Amino acid sequence: MLRVAVVAALVAVCFARLPKSELDTEWQLYLKEHGKQYGAEEEAGRRAIWEGNLDYIQRHNLAADRGEYTFWLGMNEYGDMTNEEFRKTMNGYRMRNGTSGGSLYLPPSNIGDLPDTVDWRSKGYVTPIKNQGQCGSCWSFSATGSLEGQTFKKTGKLPSLSEQNLVDCSQKQGNHGCEGGLMDDAFTYIKVNNGIDTESSYPYEAKNGKCRFNAANVGATDTGFTDIKSKSESDLQSAVATVGPISVAIDASHASFQLYRSGVYHEFFCSETRLDHGVLAVGYGTESNKDYWLVKNSWGESWGQKGYIMMSRNRRNNCGIATSASYPNV
Repeated sequence: MLRVAVVAALVAVCFARLPKSELDTEWQLYLKEHGKQYGAEEEAGRRAIWEGNLDYIQRHNLAADRGEYTFWLGMNEYGDMTNEEFRKTMNGYRMRNGTSGGSLYLPPSNIGDLPDTVDWRSKGYVTPIKNQGQCGSCWSFSATGSLEGQTFKKTGKLPSLSEQNLVDCSQKQGNHGCEGGLMDDAFTYIKVNNGIDTESSYPYEAKNGKCRFNAANVGATDTGFTDIKSKSESDLQSAVATVGPISVAIDASHASFQLYRSGVYHEFFCSETRLDHGVLAVGYGTESNKDYWLVKNSWGESWGQKGYIMMSRNRRNNCGIATSASYPNV
């Protein structure tokens, strides 16, 4: 409680210029919008965190309006969480030590110039935004997203695949359910398991459970996976343009990512190698002379641009987006 009291005191200073009634109203609207309910003691602490994040958003956006940043922040369903607890809860990508066992992507030499803009959503390759809840299963959503796209490419039908199947059943391949995992290990599980169930037959629960895979409900299969040359944004661009949506890992540990709303995200303090979150690159382009990757997240539509983010491209592999990229072979 001492920690919460300190936070509350600091927040009180930051918001001394705002009418308390205005903050009360905004807080109640926030709780209602996101369906949050707390006991009196926890609510006091959550509100203090929310007010601190609101102040951070306002200060950042003023700086962005002055041209100091290329992106803006906004309140979302994660705005009453500290960045520390947010990272521990939501970012479940586990980096691998050693080789992956996948084949290596070789960019085609006969395709000519790549298109300036790619967006696989418009071609039917991408399912709607999903929400992993408070479970570190981002890796499973990244893996299903890439396999959904490759399955559509091969069959013309877009399945929605079961992340819960991966959470519950792929421990032997090295994954740890809500405690984290790796997309390549998910692809390996699907290969040795001869498939993954559909979302409708094996719905998501946001918690670890007993494996209930049913071969009668398989929605897709793969024969392994292909890795893209580490840290090569040019190879990743080629793969996104010619293959389809690609699983990527990033450093999403910063409060600026937690509260991202719009613009081209470029975080000066991002790591190229300390990666903690699995997402899906579904395209790329340029906005206001700034190159970006179009990335699908798994934090619901209240986050970012209705669940998506434009991440800085061709700026020294910012946030490590090209460090550990792969896709399943279908």
